[in-house]
Amino acid sequence: MIKHIPNAITCCNLLSGCISIVLLCNGYVTAAGIMIFVAAIFDFFDGFAARLLKAYSAIGAELDSLSDVVSFGVAPSFIIYHYLQSTQVSVSISSFNVIPFVAFLLAVFAELRLAKFNVDDRQTTSFIGLPTPAMGLFVASLPFTLQNENLAFMGGLMTNIYFLLSVVAIFSYLMVSEIPFFSLKIKNLRFKENIHIYVLAAFAVISFIILGFAAIPFVMLFYIIEAICLNLRA
Repeated sequence: MIKHIPNAITCCNLLSGCISIVLLCNGYVTAAGIMIFVAAIFDFFDGFAARLLKAYSAIGAELDSLSDVVSFGVAPSFIIYHYLQSTQVSVSISSFNVIPFVAFLLAVFAELRLAKFNVDDRQTTSFIGLPTPAMGLFVASLPFTLQNENLAFMGGLMTNIYFLLSVVAIFSYLMVSEIPFFSLKIKNLRFKENIHIYVLAAFAVISFIILGFAAIPFVMLFYIIEAICLNLRA
């Protein structure tokens, strides 16, 4: 039974992603975002449990990727789809607006990203391309920005087709790019070797103090910019 505990946690990740989609379809956008964060918690603990219990398995790795496609690919796509539906611009085929369906390119590229990760032996200590959960959490956090009075301008962005399509295009590219992204796992506490993680952590703490959960998309953007800058310096 012990060897199945990590897989059971992974299935909870998938279940959370499914619930997120159902909530979104019923109009609960913020709750849908919260369930993606719940999925991320399960995604963290399934790997933690596998290491703790030494319960590694080939099926566990496949379950993890399949669950991540739903929770951090399909579910975030539905959130962008929801916001694209509220834009004023439409391209219709037989009175059917096709623009909102562009959102599901995120799910397609998330699947490509996860498939590449499974067969790429370069990604043992860092990532090549933006990790799919990072994209998913960025999108999941967007509803929180609408509830923060210090970020009133974000309300306009959520109905701005150019912003939303840019999110789809940029994050789709980043997930399958060859840009290295550093892992947040710390092997030791040496400041010089982990300065990029400490800088990110400091930015995150300050942002959360000021903006609360609405800080998450800005923390994600900072992580992306920091990783790109490190790559340019290398």
